[in-house]
Amino acid sequence: MAEQLILKNARVVDPSQKIDRVADIAFEDGRVVGLGSDIPANKNADIRDVTGKIVTPGLIDLHTHVYWGGTSLGIDADDYARLSAVTTSVDTGSAGAGNFPGFRKHVIDQAQARILVYLHVSFAGIFGFTPSLMVGESHDLRLVSAKEAARVIEANRDVIVGIKVRIGRHASGPAGIQPLDVALELAEETGLHIMAHIDEPPPTYEAVVSRLRAGDVLTHCFRPFPNAPVTGTGEIKPEVLKARERGVHFDIGHGMGSFSWKTARAMLERGFRPDTISSDVHAFCVEGPAFDQVTTLSKFLALGLPLDDVVAASTSTPAAILGRPELGTLRPGALGDASVLSLRETPVDLVDVEGATVRAEESLRAEGAVIGGQWVAPFEPHELPAGARPAHLAAHRG
Repeated sequence: MAEQLILKNARVVDPSQKIDRVADIAFEDGRVVGLGSDIPANKNADIRDVTGKIVTPGLIDLHTHVYWGGTSLGIDADDYARLSAVTTSVDTGSAGAGNFPGFRKHVIDQAQARILVYLHVSFAGIFGFTPSLMVGESHDLRLVSAKEAARVIEANRDVIVGIKVRIGRHASGPAGIQPLDVALELAEETGLHIMAHIDEPPPTYEAVVSRLRAGDVLTHCFRPFPNAPVTGTGEIKPEVLKARERGVHFDIGHGMGSFSWKTARAMLERGFRPDTISSDVHAFCVEGPAFDQVTTLSKFLALGLPLDDVVAASTSTPAAILGRPELGTLRPGALGDASVLSLRETPVDLVDVEGATVRAEESLRAEGAVIGGQWVAPFEPHELPAGARPAHLAAHRG
């Protein structure tokens, strides 16, 4: 008889099915096979009582960097799954056409965690990124490799879901907005969508978002000044509203420099919520200010978003954007991914990229995950990998 895993007495929060109730969830042969009360177990079932815990569809972090060992900013996707209950890490541009084969062979195909990819339009991906060395991969247009990228995409459509391009004073410098134009042409050729990074101007936030099409993603959407989506008086820029009207998706992408409490408040007060909440986790923000996905989600709870909306922004909505309906849901027949969380009601300080702090009355923490129907245990304090400091642990496991 096939191996079976049952999570019992969970508070199931599944926005894809409009579910928020106590139930059991069963997994078998890598799929969800049941959701209800008193699901019968076979003789060899792995039964786990998760009373008092929240179980969601497997969290999807739409903006990560998990090319561990291949780029300076990569973290380990399996460690990240244990740290933040993220079952699908979407790597956004760590690799380009030149180094994607190594990413596929040595990381993606070896990981238990699901890894999907926005392939960088730059041939070498993000190759020069450390706190002391910043070489924008989009500065040199000789590296912007549409033909090579198209070839790699065609050979790897099972894991490549889109095209990444980074634009801004740091990322594209003298090339300005031109790499975005190449990425858009590549997207048209391959039938994929792009994710556009934006940092400090030039070009402006307005210039970048005005070029994006329905289905494209603007990450770092709640940036601080300069290149914020709001004016100095807190009004949303018209180009931002027009982009949403035509179907552009807005993603948080917290990272080292791209989430501001001030910007977030201004946007939310005017009714503009992000479509997706992502961490932009990498080696240089995993110790703060982003930390990980559950910390980033907790910031939006602190901003007043309901739990089911926060969960949707990391499950059903990114699954739809990626065109992967088998993810982001606990509907029977879906891939057997789930995240086990707890909602801690002890106050915790949460910091943005400018050092501003909000005292949150509650926060999420990771308590385990299920990937392909297999239980993935969270880290215990003594097991934490290098780069996850005790203060980070305290934010989740205290």
